[in-house]
Amino acid sequence: MAQAKKVALYAVMVFIVYTIVTSPARAADLVQVGFEGISSAAQGVGQFMTELIN
Repeated sequence: MAQAKKVALYAVMVFIVYTIVTSPARAADLVQVGFEGISSAAQGVGQFMTELIN
């Protein structure tokens, strides 16, 4: 099982490097979308906590 995890991790890393090398603009867009999603989630948690306190 540990061997399968290593293989999967290496495959994902190779895919990420391949995507960055072949299409850096698209890779940058994907990273931006990811960070926007994380930001939205954090804002939602913040609003929830604020409403919970009030």
